[in-house]
Amino acid sequence: MTVSEAKDLILQGIFANIAAAGALVQVEPNASKQPDEAKFLIGGKMVGVVSAFFDKVSIMRNIFMGRAPTTPVGLLRWLNVGRMAQESVKALEGVALALRSPDAIAEQLSDGQRQGVAIARAMYFKTKRMILDEPTNTLSVKESHKALNFVTDLQAQGVSSIFITHNLQHVHLVADRMVVLSQGSKVGDYRKQDTSVDELTSLIVEG
Repeated sequence: MTVSEAKDLILQGIFANIAAAGALVQVEPNASKQPDEAKFLIGGKMVGVVSAFFDKVSIMRNIFMGRAPTTPVGLLRWLNVGRMAQESVKALEGVALALRSPDAIAEQLSDGQRQGVAIARAMYFKTKRMILDEPTNTLSVKESHKALNFVTDLQAQGVSSIFITHNLQHVHLVADRMVVLSQGSKVGDYRKQDTSVDELTSLIVEG
């Protein structure tokens, strides 16, 4: 079994027990990551992976990738760019993300803005479960704070999320439940009120 397959299996087990709405943090002290290749089927349905992003296309095409609205023209269907732009603005406003234009190329965005666009896409299409793989890893303090707010907003809208991270401070800010993995195995599973940052740190250090 590959690392990716093992991670898929573990996440399926975690999601099988996750509450209908809640933020769960998976702490990974020693895991190989391949977020762009990650695909997870939970209960036969694809789970949203926030890492999936396309730099060379516009913001609105990222939001509507594979789901673009079309207009019938005779026997053909043409891409409805006007509607896509309007709905993209609504999706971005839904996560309080102010960007100059939905036509802007995605590679011009900061890492924090990319996270916001990906989450806006998931919320617009009413994803019920989401995986965020190290979403604050390359962010500034200000952008990290906004990304954490995105997670709490998801929870408020009934979206369950797995937030994979090494940052224990972030864990306690957003999680209802924390699962600690070491070398691909689960070594701890706690509700927020039953553990502390110090306890989690010790568990990670000791493996």
